Amino acid sequence: MKTTQKQATFFTYRIVALVLFSSFTLYGCETVIDADLDEGPAQLSVDAWITDQPGEQRIRLTQTSPYLQNGEATPATGALVGIRDSKGRIYEFTDPDKDGYYSWKPATSRDTLGRIGETYTLGVQYQGEQYISASRMNRVPEIDSLFFTEEKINPLSDKTGFQAEFYAKDIPGAADYYRVKFFRNGQLQNRPNDLITVYDAGFNANGDTDGLFFIRPIRQSINPEEFYARNDTVRVELQSITPEAFFFFIELRTQITNGGLFASPPANVPSNIRNLSATGKAATGFFVASAVRSRTARVVQGNIKNK
Repeated sequence: MKTTQKQATFFTYRIVALVLFSSFTLYGCETVIDADLDEGPAQLSVDAWITDQPGEQRIRLTQTSPYLQNGEATPATGALVGIRDSKGRIYEFTDPDKDGYYSWKPATSRDTLGRIGETYTLGVQYQGEQYISASRMNRVPEIDSLFFTEEKINPLSDKTGFQAEFYAKDIPGAADYYRVKFFRNGQLQNRPNDLITVYDAGFNANGDTDGLFFIRPIRQSINPEEFYARNDTVRVELQSITPEAFFFFIELRTQITNGGLFASPPANVPSNIRNLSATGKAATGFFVASAVRSRTARVVQGNIKNK
């Protein structure tokens, strides 16, 4: 049976009408829903990272905030904070400014708190609760070199920048865990992808990289999105971490980047801060004792390598 021009026109108008009706219906049903989430009790959050570098050491204590709160975390003031090393030495941290930053200052500017091979125990007493955590300061290799090559920012662009690359060699004979941090003109680069963890000289135990130079993706992981500009100053830090801290940072990165259509349900990132009382309030955060080696270079002709 043939369809006449008149019938075709009728069907066309009907389809357009249905589309318009559906659009108006969808717009008309738009409803704003205010989520009323249970806030729950605030918890102590510990950001404790001590190193073998000379000078002041700092520990930050805050209180956890409600899920939808975007402001600064509330400082946890009035706590008693101290660290004991494996030789029994006690280091007291104080908060004179009442801002949640607890610090220890050495007798001289060259004195250090952390020493490779020792285990450190953190103790925190806060609001009637006592918390404890321990971390061993492991070995870390030197950074041999840091240089730059001029590269296109992307294959489709004529714009160029300077790509940084560093060389370091894993210490052979045992599993080692590291974190890489990098700074551009003194500013820590802190995108989710800048949370760089290393197992021996690779990303995980599957690579069999014990005692090797770090693989190239790690060596070149110290770059901002559009590379560096001439005369920029770049500092790279290589930090030893414990196996527990290694998996903590992997889970932290997973949760930070967890989104999109196939996102998994949010999960709490594990903590190594333990309440001495089994029935006491739990805490969040992590304590790490880290040996640090660094190297700084400027994007000048002497540090630019020809391809």
